Amino acid sequence: MRFLSSLLVLFVASSISAADLKVGVVDMTKAFTEYYKTKDASSKMKGNKDKAMSEMNERFATYKNLLNEVQKKQKEAQDPILTQEGRAKAGAEFQDKLKEARALEQEINEFQQRRSMQLKQEEMQLQKGLYDEIVAVVKDKSKSSGYDLVFDKSGVSMTTVPVLLYYKDATEFTDEVIVELNKNAPADSGKKDADSEPSTKKSK
Repeated sequence: MRFLSSLLVLFVASSISAADLKVGVVDMTKAFTEYYKTKDASSKMKGNKDKAMSEMNERFATYKNLLNEVQKKQKEAQDPILTQEGRAKAGAEFQDKLKEARALEQEINEFQQRRSMQLKQEEMQLQKGLYDEIVAVVKDKSKSSGYDLVFDKSGVSMTTVPVLLYYKDATEFTDEVIVELNKNAPADSGKKDADSEPSTKKSK
């Protein structure tokens, strides 16, 4: 599918030169990175990951304490100083603790897998929402500036080669997109160059 898309881009690019269409270029990766909401999303995901790690550490601490109890009961069950009845009691408690430890180990593994998948899905949803907002701005800018075609210069093919290698007189307006995205950013968002004038440049 990506190969066909690459062929389509090359076909369109070779066909439109005679038509003298206005072509724009945007670096979607740069726009995503410098969007202030991306930084907020990264902070949110870091908080979620830290919380998950704290929950895991609590479970590991409980598991470690339980293992210590298992070892203690195992020693008591083999202690020649204790009576046979005492060793039997300790042996039964050892088996109970061992089952509890194995159950907790399974619960920890399942929790780790579940939380890892949950965090991955949350991250994908956040990224999709941000990219949708960026694409909306790109489309608005494209319409208002009269672009006939707009390409993502950061897009790559299956062979990791950029899909758009070169196009004569294509105007890049990534900075304009970034300024528009960050125009309502809070003062403490730490955005870069939000107050600078948008610049356009010709791709080489």
